[in-house]
Amino acid sequence: MNDRFELSEYLNRGVEDIVKGIIKASMRNPKESAFILKFALSCGEARRKRDSLGKKGENIPGFLISSITSNCNLFCRGCYARANKSCGEGMDIKQLPAERWGEIFREARELGISFVLLAGGEPLMRKDVLEKAAEVSDIIFPVFTNGTLLRGDYIKLFDSNRNLVPILSLEGSKEQTDGRRGKGVHDTLMGLMDILKKKGILFGISVTVTKENIRNLTESGFYGQLYDKGCRAIIFVEYVPVAGNAEYLAPGASEREILDGELQVLRETYEDMILLAFPGDEKYSGGCLAAGRGFFHINADGSAEPCPFSPFSDMNLKECTLKEALKSQLFRRLEETGMLLGEHQGGCVLFGQEAEVMKLLGKG
Repeated sequence: MNDRFELSEYLNRGVEDIVKGIIKASMRNPKESAFILKFALSCGEARRKRDSLGKKGENIPGFLISSITSNCNLFCRGCYARANKSCGEGMDIKQLPAERWGEIFREARELGISFVLLAGGEPLMRKDVLEKAAEVSDIIFPVFTNGTLLRGDYIKLFDSNRNLVPILSLEGSKEQTDGRRGKGVHDTLMGLMDILKKKGILFGISVTVTKENIRNLTESGFYGQLYDKGCRAIIFVEYVPVAGNAEYLAPGASEREILDGELQVLRETYEDMILLAFPGDEKYSGGCLAAGRGFFHINADGSAEPCPFSPFSDMNLKECTLKEALKSQLFRRLEETGMLLGEHQGGCVLFGQEAEVMKLLGKG
């Protein structure tokens, strides 16, 4: 019980630190700061809801990851979603309808969840779902997008609904970004940043950290350019080796140490910038935060999964509520067996343990 309490406090501090960071990042932006100050009050109420449920033995994470579509307009090299077959052509018939996503977002609000990360596929291919998210203003929805579809009506949508925050995928340099995502993507993103800055829309970028680009990510000029473009959030995501011949790219202990040091320097240099690493420093959180400990993942078809990199499920949101999904037997057994605590190479402790997870599901 004490361990659970300490984890709860750790996660609550994490939510509060992010909110403080968002407030700093939006201080010079009147339209943004007005929304964020209102959101900060909502976060206090959300914590009270989580604490109340926690006293009843129900752990409610402050975060949820939702892959709202299995479709994507790009074919990025090394994409985990295509590798685990959660993204691809001809899969849209299984996707949750927008109405159900809207219900899930409202259920999340009632449970005290403050942040719902929207991913895919490419989430901008589900405008109907983004419009449902926009209606739940008590939750911030970081939208992880490749950015190539963000124009016209989408600019208006983000400008009118400040709880939707675009997070653009960038690999580092122009060569690295275009090499993974396709020719011209880097320049498209640079131009998009200028538009978002002009509109005063809070936005960030996500960077996949590999052994190949870790040195580039420690160059100060990279962050200075992003800051000048108006970027106020950077999320570092450790690469998960989706194929055996790509394991050499996965960050290890030495790369994590480099990244930790860089984050400390960046936080001192850019005080009004939000800087996060995923999965983060697991030694402080007692292991991986997936499977409902700190978050869980809902796939495009409604499957409740430990995380986006671990596509295993015993419950589906087509047939249960969000609260019921958090009581998944798979989630419980993953924690009880200690599988979330192991050492690992790359960003996911479960990715290389498919056989063990399948046994927990009774399929091994």
